[in-house]
Amino acid sequence: MQIPGDQERDLDLAELGDGLSALRLCEASALEAMRRSLTRHGQLDALSVFPVGGQLEILDGFKRVRAARALGWRTLRARVADVDRTEAKILLVALHDRRGLTELEEAWLIRSLYRDDGLSQPAIAARLGRHKSWVFRRLMLVEGLDPAVQADVRLGLLAPRAATAVSQLPRGNQQGLAGVVIRRGLTVRQTELLVAELLDLPDDAARAHQLARQLDGLGPSPSPGTRPTRATKSAIDWMAGDLRTLRLVAARLEARLAGGALTAIGMDAAVLAKESLVALVPVLDALRRTITLIGAPTTASPEKDAAA
Repeated sequence: MQIPGDQERDLDLAELGDGLSALRLCEASALEAMRRSLTRHGQLDALSVFPVGGQLEILDGFKRVRAARALGWRTLRARVADVDRTEAKILLVALHDRRGLTELEEAWLIRSLYRDDGLSQPAIAARLGRHKSWVFRRLMLVEGLDPAVQADVRLGLLAPRAATAVSQLPRGNQQGLAGVVIRRGLTVRQTELLVAELLDLPDDAARAHQLARQLDGLGPSPSPGTRPTRATKSAIDWMAGDLRTLRLVAARLEARLAGGALTAIGMDAAVLAKESLVALVPVLDALRRTITLIGAPTTASPEKDAAA
């Protein structure tokens, strides 16, 4: 979709606002790919920006701006669209129609149009060329999803599709399930199967008990139609899996924080994210102390090699 605007011109990155970035996700891998592209090929496409109260806000091109800032660039080519903030959000949805936006990003945009801009659900549906039920489903997704779980998605700890599955549970169980998914590195499909299993339980207390068992490492949930079996993994297998998950998640989280994730997700989400990060400090300190007490291995063994 071509965004209407004037001729391209160079704009100072320091003067561009990124208020709409709170409605988008930016994977660390995608940001790194954009940085490599800018380094090798330069800027291939112009940004799209729009005026708000004497300042220009980014409409499309958030990854390009973040990657360029990380590289120390001062300017990028941009095209200024003559739209207001509400119309910019409509354009953002239309620009990525059927590609690029996750269900959760669509939900954030719908909620912003509904709560911040005061558009009715039928009006949003008409402006986007969608059915009213589509707008309602997206709104219910984001309104029913625990803000802490949404913060996990913004930080790259939880996949958007996994969060969509988590939203099917009552709010009281959502953080517990998100913790299981993150800790055990469950795939989206495994998350969906676990959600189905939990929904079959009679109440929140039973679901909380099952989630605690999952965190204790009693094995993954069985697939539908199969009989439960005892976990066959040894302690060293579980440890090796935990180490791989920890390295992956820690590297991804560090990259997101270094890329300015907290400044781009909005004040409310940033507060929740900071609380979660602060809560990690004593856990990481305890892990560091335990590792220090164990000390470096003095002899090699198959078990230690497997754990590494």
